[in-house]
Amino acid sequence: MEMESSATLPRENGPATELGTILVIEDDPRMQKVLRRMFVEENYSVQIAGDGQTGLELFRAHHPVAVLLDLILPQMSGRELCQSIKNSSIETPVIVLSAVTEVVDKVLLLELGADDYVTKPFSPRELMARVQGAIRRRKRPVSATVYRFSDCELDFEKMAARRGGMQVVLTSHEFKLMRFFTENAERVLTRDVLLNEVWGYNSYPTTRTVDNQILKLRQKLEPDPANPKHLLTIYGAGYKFVP
Repeated sequence: MEMESSATLPRENGPATELGTILVIEDDPRMQKVLRRMFVEENYSVQIAGDGQTGLELFRAHHPVAVLLDLILPQMSGRELCQSIKNSSIETPVIVLSAVTEVVDKVLLLELGADDYVTKPFSPRELMARVQGAIRRRKRPVSATVYRFSDCELDFEKMAARRGGMQVVLTSHEFKLMRFFTENAERVLTRDVLLNEVWGYNSYPTTRTVDNQILKLRQKLEPDPANPKHLLTIYGAGYKFVP
C-alpha cells in the first residue's frame, strides 16, 4: 500500500518548534492529504500509512504523540490495530475516524481503549481540538506506577494486575479507568466527568458505558462484587473510589 511521510515537507510558515509526530492510518489518499496538511500547519510531523500492518510498523518506529485510525483498513482491521496499539502503549491517544456511526461500534472501540471517535465528514477545527485534548490528557503528571489497595496491586506501566496474589486480567481501558480513579481517590466523579476524562467524550449516547465498565471492574477487583467496598455508587451523583 502507498505510504507517505510529511516529515520531509517544508512548512509554509518557516521553522517552528515541532510538537511531535501524528500517525495517520487511513487508506483514502484524499483524506491522507487533508489530515497531513492540517497537522503540518499546526507544527506536527506526520507519518501516514495506507494499511493496518504498515500503520503498526510506523507506530513502533516513530512513537507518535497521537494516532488517527480509520476503522476499515486493508490487511488489519481498525479494531485489531487499536487493541494492538493500546496493548503496546496505553498512554498513546487513539482517535478513531470512520463513517460508521452505529453505537455498537463506538462502544466496542472504547472497550478496546480508543480515546475518542469522530465520524466523517468532520469539522477540521473540532478534530484538531479533540486530538490536542487527548494529547494534553496524556501529558498530565501521573502518580506512582504501582498502586496498591486492599489485596489488589495495579502496575499501570506494565499493565499488570493482581488480587490476593493472583493475576487478574484487565483491558487497557479498564487500566485507564482505574488510573483515573486512583488519581482522584475519595472524590465523587459523575458519569459525564468519567466519559470526558477517561473516554475523551464531551457527550455520549448512553452512560451505560460507564456503568458496564464499573460492573466488570467490581467483578475483577472486589472481594464481594455485589457489596463493593472500593468502587462505590453514589446514587444521584456518580461513583467514588475508596482505597
